Amino acid sequence: MRILVLSDSHGAVYRMRQAVELTEPQHILFLGDCLGDADKLQREFPAIPMATVPGNCDWGSTDEPERLLELRGKRILMMHGHTRNVKYTLMNAAYAARECGADILLFGHTHHALVDHDGTLWMMNPGSVGERHMPTYGVITINDNTCQCATYRLA
Repeated sequence: MRILVLSDSHGAVYRMRQAVELTEPQHILFLGDCLGDADKLQREFPAIPMATVPGNCDWGSTDEPERLLELRGKRILMMHGHTRNVKYTLMNAAYAARECGADILLFGHTHHALVDHDGTLWMMNPGSVGERHMPTYGVITINDNTCQCATYRLA
């Protein structure tokens, strides 16, 4: 299973579309900042399931800022990260992920792509697909019981 992870689109739906076309995902996870962009993308690709969480720029959203879901046996904790201060430390977010038994922690907010694995927990920030000079996205690949996380730059 290939899962596309997007964050911080800030109006760049065309870049989100480009990432979908490049990765051909079976699922899309959007980590906030411009939920309206995720809605537009979902209308363009209605056959691809999508899960979202709001970001700090998604004013008025009543959605929960964190979401735990399971895909192909892997528990994934999604958050934008602003409520856990990820710009300053990952400790609070990692603690939350471990506490709920997550295999993968996904966060955005910083606009800086990151992938880290300590042997038990994958942590990934896909960066910002809306970044003007270096847009990035993430991909989670789950095969059998194995998992791999990676980030990529859009040309």
